[in-house]
Amino acid sequence: MNVELEKLVEQITDQIVARLSASRGYDLNGADCGECSPHSLACALNAGASRIGLAWGQSAATSADVAKYIDHTLLKPEASRDEIEKLCREARDFNFASVCVNPTWVKECAFALHGSPVKVCTVVGFPLGATLADVKAYETRRAIFDGATEIDMVINIGALKSGDDATVRRDIRAVVEAAHEACAIVKVIIETALLTDEEKARACLLAKEAGADFVKTSTGFSKGGATVADIELMRRTVGSEVGVKAAGGVKDLAGAREMIAAGATRIGASAGVKIVQESQGVKTGAASSGNY
Repeated sequence: MNVELEKLVEQITDQIVARLSASRGYDLNGADCGECSPHSLACALNAGASRIGLAWGQSAATSADVAKYIDHTLLKPEASRDEIEKLCREARDFNFASVCVNPTWVKECAFALHGSPVKVCTVVGFPLGATLADVKAYETRRAIFDGATEIDMVINIGALKSGDDATVRRDIRAVVEAAHEACAIVKVIIETALLTDEEKARACLLAKEAGADFVKTSTGFSKGGATVADIELMRRTVGSEVGVKAAGGVKDLAGAREMIAAGATRIGASAGVKIVQESQGVKTGAASSGNY
């Protein structure tokens, strides 16, 4: 009986792989799915159809298209349970890519979003990036244990600015290895407001070399957030193999579309509801719920 079950599983797996090979497309990283690595393919299957969407550079014409780009974010330290529950309800209602919350709220968000396509994203080494690599790896594993499937980590900014690329690479790789063990996505926050263009490019290359799935502009807690120029630079640096997330200061539909056109494949925003409502032609004066 076990042998028959194994054969059935093999047959189903072969059919899935064959269909994926026959219908090539692009994921939200802008990568050709027909050439995905085993990790990327496994993660795409694990994450479900909500992870497959428009390639970067295309215009987001509908509210559904826009929503797929958005990590609905609430990272302010004073966020209450009621606010987190509201965030999850909104994410379900608007079908955002994920909710992005502090680690203490991961378990509750995972419970609230169970059965929905919305993922739970959390932050590691946040917001300064000055935590030791092994501690970031532990944070990552614990967050995944609690239900996170996406990890946004902050790099060791001081090491980067000191020219210590080896330390930065090890720091990122520690989180990537911990996350990829469980098929979780890693977005590497480089904090562009604190870097020169040369440092931004180096940070992106180090993240790519370490196996990260995305590079991300900002925490939302520093001197500035995402700019079109930074997104363009990051996209040129990582090519089409790695996603680019614009975070910090994206507060309306026009701004979101500018970031997408520049190469962003994910938008971190606390104003996600407002952005989607604008794409639906709804006028709103809703305030953002956090630093993003």
